Amino acid sequence: MKVILQQDVKGQGKKGQMVDVSDGYARNYLLPRKLAVPATADNLNAMKLQEKVRQQQLERERQQAHETAERLKGCVVKIPAKAGTGGRLFGAVTTKEISEALAAQCGIDVAKQKILQDDPIKQCGTYELKCRLGFEVTGTVYVVVSEEK
Repeated sequence: MKVILQQDVKGQGKKGQMVDVSDGYARNYLLPRKLAVPATADNLNAMKLQEKVRQQQLERERQQAHETAERLKGCVVKIPAKAGTGGRLFGAVTTKEISEALAAQCGIDVAKQKILQDDPIKQCGTYELKCRLGFEVTGTVYVVVSEEK
């Protein structure tokens, strides 16, 4: 029996795939648990439409990532922090603070998980951080950490 998987099924395939399974497995396991639907003409057309919509959504997200990367090029984020002698900070500047400052100062929303930071920022100065925006698109954000008065 041919079925279209509605969810990933271990040992059978991924969501959206059409697979051939035994009649009993489909009737007794996949269909009652809503893990699959029969591969009828209507369901095949619906699957094709869903795939088309999904591809359009991915293309929109890819375009948005490129636009965000372009906007990040000219953006410099200034973060004031409490510091002691020699410009050493009390604590560290985290990706959460950078993300919040980026949203407040430049109006660009970048999740804190997407900002790549090798070591915590513990000194005043200028830093260049990479942002992984998805779809193999990276942007660069410049962070200036200054001593809070």
